[in-house]
Amino acid sequence: MESSLQNLNPDAADFRSVARALTIVENDLAGAADLLKKLTFKKNVPVIGITGPPGAGKSTLVNSLINSLLTGDNKIAVLAVDPTSPFNFGSLLGDRIRMAAHFNHPGVFIRSLATRGSLGGLSAKTIEMTDVLRAAGFDYILVETVGVGQSEVEIAGLADITLLVLVPESGDEIQNIKSGLMEIADAFIVNKADRADSELFANNLKKIIHQNKADQIPVFKTIASTGEGINEVTSFILKAPHLKNKRKAYLLAEKAYKIIQFKRMADIDKKKLQDDIAGASLKPGFNFYSFLEDY
Repeated sequence: MESSLQNLNPDAADFRSVARALTIVENDLAGAADLLKKLTFKKNVPVIGITGPPGAGKSTLVNSLINSLLTGDNKIAVLAVDPTSPFNFGSLLGDRIRMAAHFNHPGVFIRSLATRGSLGGLSAKTIEMTDVLRAAGFDYILVETVGVGQSEVEIAGLADITLLVLVPESGDEIQNIKSGLMEIADAFIVNKADRADSELFANNLKKIIHQNKADQIPVFKTIASTGEGINEVTSFILKAPHLKNKRKAYLLAEKAYKIIQFKRMADIDKKKLQDDIAGASLKPGFNFYSFLEDY
């Protein structure tokens, strides 16, 4: 375990040690807790969260951001989160397909992981794995969330910069702005801006945002598949780390709550719970709440 910590660095030749550390943490293998407690952060690594509804082009946007941020000796890590099936507990982990061009790049580390049932798109493991990458000394960490929609506000507790990706077909802007998802964004990205009514959508979005917020949150238009507009988003990312996050204490508390919740539920076997409730529910007079008292 000690050697895994000592070798935790983002050198291309040492991506294997980073991958091993992530596997230990993700699967709660022996030494995971010790590894996390010994993490040291030698530099301030921006964590950039990319969130938004399904079909907004988040993975393609991440791919374009990698191209733009990958200058000089920069090392970039990507965590791509995919949904877990509630029935077979599997996950497609398909986001990496759109990042295939960077698989063998010596400066890019890509890891897919599952939500493990988290409704907000992030599990406690995602938080811990992001901290492992921060300790490894990457220059930028991109976390692409699952794209479940309005419940996906947990990313704000993890990321230093949250980018909300929308498309011109996202619908009623006023309905969107009421959701928690819209309230967490540090910047809005109207992707697929070559589609009809993208200019109208972006302008209406700007009006609504600036009516409801004192800070002038930017709205960018991009076509991620061609890289159009990506330089403007990158410039914002490069300037954003110095901005003070007024929600920091709240977001750290949310992050802590997620970890504590996971640890306290660690002894609950979800498959056994499913089997137990399946059997108990067949008995006459079954009461769901009485059943739960045993847990």
